[in-house]
Amino acid sequence: MTEHFVPVEPYDEGLLDVGDGNRLAWEVGGDPQGRPLLIVHGGPGAGRSRGLTRYCDPARYRIVLFDQRGCGRSTPHASDPATDMSRNTTDHLVADMELLREHLGIDRWVLFGGSWGSTLMLAYAERHPSRVAGIVIAGVTTTRRSEIDWLYRGVGKLFPQEWERFRDGVPEADRGGEVPELLAAYARLLGDPDPAVRSRAAHDWIAWEDTVISQEPNGAPNAYSARVAGDDRIAFARICAHYFSHGAWLDEGVLLREAGRLAGIPGVLIHGRHDLGSPLDTAWELARRWPDAELVVVEDSGHTGSDTMRAEFRRALDGLAAGGS
Repeated sequence: MTEHFVPVEPYDEGLLDVGDGNRLAWEVGGDPQGRPLLIVHGGPGAGRSRGLTRYCDPARYRIVLFDQRGCGRSTPHASDPATDMSRNTTDHLVADMELLREHLGIDRWVLFGGSWGSTLMLAYAERHPSRVAGIVIAGVTTTRRSEIDWLYRGVGKLFPQEWERFRDGVPEADRGGEVPELLAAYARLLGDPDPAVRSRAAHDWIAWEDTVISQEPNGAPNAYSARVAGDDRIAFARICAHYFSHGAWLDEGVLLREAGRLAGIPGVLIHGRHDLGSPLDTAWELARRWPDAELVVVEDSGHTGSDTMRAEFRRALDGLAAGGS
């Protein structure tokens, strides 16, 4: 088994005013003189995880983590129904990342993350390619509407009873439309003034997320519900429903169409063969369009990873660590 690093504790942290009444929570650990690396969390709305620093050499990386708008320690928190979600979009998050880079005095950084984080990293890198020194992605997504439709309806062919339970978590009038309408109904419930309504909707949302990954190799029946609880669970579900009901405000397929903008940026795409939530074809398409990307298909993994996948994280990040600051 590959040896990993001890998760780093921050030597600096703060709240960055990014406008619209939002303050972005961030922290930095590792070597202050090391190669800058930004860990971009998934969800959207899952919040930062210091666990991901286990794959980043703290003697060679200056490791930056942050909580995207509405989650973790960033304010205001999406669990509060009064929080204005109209100021939480992909464009806002890309701009926040750039403000954070400038605030920390970083010229270029390596990006590391997965799942929704891969969509956000790709959107950022295609808009600011000169600021990206390398990218490591675990579980490639581009949040196309076709990918959202698969995750919240298509994969229900494998779990029909559980999908019906997910669908029936919204009022009957909202059950017969397309997936964006179903997710928008969840977003309304998750912003309801009644805490019992919000709590029930979050429970139903997370139960479906758990179902999708429950049967993959090394999967667990409660992989998501074990990670988020209380207000964080409500924020996670609300932000997910908000983003996915709007197709993340991205033109369909734009991140794949514009992948040529990543030319010259080394990338490693690490994807589980048995990922039911984010099937392999998206990673395959991206690798064909990104001239400097290496696709690593992990045979014993789904979306939640395996020891083999985690060893690939370490290999990829070790390979990029030597590139200088």
